[in-house]
Amino acid sequence: MKLENFESINGDIVANIEKDLRYISGIIKQKGREMLSNYKITPPQFVALQWLFEEGDMTIGELSGKMYLACSTTTDLVDRMEKNLLVERVKDPHDRRVVQIHLLDEGKRIIDEVIKKRQVYLAEVLKDFSSDEIQLLQTNLEKLHQVMR
Repeated sequence: MKLENFESINGDIVANIEKDLRYISGIIKQKGREMLSNYKITPPQFVALQWLFEEGDMTIGELSGKMYLACSTTTDLVDRMEKNLLVERVKDPHDRRVVQIHLLDEGKRIIDEVIKKRQVYLAEVLKDFSSDEIQLLQTNLEKLHQVMR
């Protein structure tokens, strides 16, 4: 955003939006960790599984980039997930030097269950919002997400 655009928006409003988003993010992260306590995965493993669930098979390097982690850290993460039968390493049939991380059924099941629990939680939070308020929130969050990408 250009400085002149920032100054044309009330600085207090921007500060409050940033603060609310930060607090909401923290609450979502905490609730997510509580939900994960019933599963044999860590929060970073959940993030890795989510990326694989949403984007499909990828290399350690690609997954590291998505998670902003060192390749060695991601390798350790994948080792533990492979041991728990959540993912498997698959050699590329066209180039055996390339190894893809593939999400197994148990990993898919966990991601699906946790995401559904998160959606139930959010539905409970939104129960006192009107349909119009929910639609406006969804539209504005989608717009914010698109602009930030």
